[in-house]
Amino acid sequence: MLYTLLRPLLFKLPPETAHRATFYLIEQARKLGLLPGHPFACQPRHLMGLDFPNPVGLAAGLDKNGEYLDALSALGFGFIEVGTVTPQPQPGNALPRLFRIPQAEAIINRMGFNNHGVDQLIDNIKSANYKGILGINIGKNFATPIEKAVDDYLICLRKVYDYASYITINISSPNTKNLRQLQNTEELENLLQQLKSEQKKLTGTYGKYTPLVIKIAPDLELEQIDALAGLLLKHQVDGVIATNTTLSRVGVEKFANAQQSGGLSGAPLAPRATAVIHRLQTTLQGVIPIIGVGGIMSATDAKDKIAAGASLVQVYSGLIYHGPNLVRDAVQVVCLGTDIK
Repeated sequence: MLYTLLRPLLFKLPPETAHRATFYLIEQARKLGLLPGHPFACQPRHLMGLDFPNPVGLAAGLDKNGEYLDALSALGFGFIEVGTVTPQPQPGNALPRLFRIPQAEAIINRMGFNNHGVDQLIDNIKSANYKGILGINIGKNFATPIEKAVDDYLICLRKVYDYASYITINISSPNTKNLRQLQNTEELENLLQQLKSEQKKLTGTYGKYTPLVIKIAPDLELEQIDALAGLLLKHQVDGVIATNTTLSRVGVEKFANAQQSGGLSGAPLAPRATAVIHRLQTTLQGVIPIIGVGGIMSATDAKDKIAAGASLVQVYSGLIYHGPNLVRDAVQVVCLGTDIK
């Protein structure tokens, strides 16, 4: 109810200003005890060697630098993913780079992996009280040539390994030049081989196994999805997140900002992301768990992702349009099997 009242005011602000204001409001609400303060109750889901207290998580991108872990944990999530983080700090693309399309409950962003760098992320994690499941999403710096991308992933992997519950390899953002090229068979084969080899070494170093998850695009053809799934199975990748934002503009063509460059998220992405999940499930057959994300604007959308083959779901744009109650509602429908009244 409170967010319903606040949203019109927040939407009058530039998107990035509203983003910072929202975090301030969440933090104040946490301090006043107005938020759940703990994960919503549910039978834990055991995946990738981890016990998720509920299956509804926060997608990467909302808290790139891990600055708001304690505030976000008060919203009832079963897990939180921070990032995308790169080896070196970088400002990202020029402003403006974030655009709302309220008529379609959509967002276009071309942020460009703006972040304070992996070392600052680790400092923020150390300073937080959050002890829940934490995913850390890693990428490459803009200035790193694509043929050297694996070096950046390895740098981040080594630095975050001991602090992450799982690590997401982001090869699917449309806002870093040539990044999606890493989803091609030859490039992905090389990347996975090196990352899994390093994971094995780090497991020995730290005495803990941190799962590796790959985040993929929604714009792949069926044969590309099948080839990618085959490589995930071959290299025993621990999980796959489907999907990132889309380059498609289906469903928003007639609205202002529709032709802005960048990745589209929100309601129009839902059917495309769900179709990718369904195709992955057909190939993976439950051997590798799928985390479903893309267009979850309601509890029913979350349920659809689970029905398509996802074991967990993540939200982002839905929070911006519908507020924190989306987390509670999604847990109620997905986990407890009851409908929202």
